[in-house]
Amino acid sequence: MPNTLQIADWPKGEGAEALVTALGADNMRWVGGAVRDTLLGLPVKDIDCATTLEPDEVAERCNKAGIAIVPTGIEHGTNTAIVSLSDGTKEVFEVTTLRRDVATDGRRATVAFAKEWHEDAARRDFTINALYAHPETLEISDYFGGLDDLTARRVRFIGDARARIAEDYLRILRYYRFQARFGAELDPVAEEACAELSATLKGLSRERVADELLRLLTLPDPGETVARMFERGVLPVILPESCAPHVRALHKLIECEAEQSIAPDPIRRLAALLPPSPDVAEGIAARLRLSKAQRARLVSAAERQGTDADAPQALAYQLTVPFAVDRLLLLGHDARPLEGWEPPIFPLKGGNIVERGVAAGPQVARFLQTVEKSWIAEGFPDASRVAQILDSVLKEG
Repeated sequence: MPNTLQIADWPKGEGAEALVTALGADNMRWVGGAVRDTLLGLPVKDIDCATTLEPDEVAERCNKAGIAIVPTGIEHGTNTAIVSLSDGTKEVFEVTTLRRDVATDGRRATVAFAKEWHEDAARRDFTINALYAHPETLEISDYFGGLDDLTARRVRFIGDARARIAEDYLRILRYYRFQARFGAELDPVAEEACAELSATLKGLSRERVADELLRLLTLPDPGETVARMFERGVLPVILPESCAPHVRALHKLIECEAEQSIAPDPIRRLAALLPPSPDVAEGIAARLRLSKAQRARLVSAAERQGTDADAPQALAYQLTVPFAVDRLLLLGHDARPLEGWEPPIFPLKGGNIVERGVAAGPQVARFLQTVEKSWIAEGFPDASRVAQILDSVLKEG
């Protein structure tokens, strides 16, 4: 594993260079996911910067340099720096003052600002997230063996795993998410610590648990990791409705998505981990504080039993394409006929029926529904065929 970011373009970009000029190269280091993902050859999304400067000075220096500052996490020393580029676009960086934990209770931490890079690194969760790159030399400072762990694809806590989890119980779920994304070699110490302290997850906010769970289920193939979470007693703490057959159902769903080249969806995968019961889905959605859209999708997926999979487009017309895809995949059927398909507009209105001499009222709605049902069954024919269907319906009364 290289010990430099020379391979990367983003540290040499206009936005990064503007931020370095504003803060001073010796006062800052690139850190976290951007460094880790660059070394792994993965796309870099969010760029984080650690600095010895306190938040007020960060804001002052950036403002003088024409860089907008938003105090997004000022109680923890975090500013968001927004650099306007010459092409009219903007680049965003998260700038956080070096910190050390003063007190933790498993849910939140009280921090104090620090001056030493090593001290800031020591409070981070995993060794692979504690790699710091100098903004000019691009050389990496590795205080806890993170480079070796990256090479081995090993997710390892910094220091004592149990102590780090006790600082923030969410690190149990973060461990499994990082393991699913980066891990190949298991760390038995981390696995034991997560299993031993799994009950502490009950003390976390539902929103934090849901966020981590859904981020895990968004990954390309979290199946083995979820199975291990179930075996070690972690999954039952956050999702007691799930059982071994549901874990196997997730495996099958992931295989089905891959075979059909359909992008993963975390709500669809969550549905696989639950019994096909709308009532259960409603309860889970409420407990995890899912959005209205997420709740509707989860409940629809839970209603998959008895779905007619032989007419996927008819199903999609009735449910919407995403909901139909969910049901088809969860039942192990082919959802590819819906790729790029857009539900057609029914070419008949109530007024068209009134024009044919039918008095406005319930009968118009009944005729409309009858024609639409036939139109769907025939595979959405054109308006001329719809007119013929209407003729037959009106003759029959």
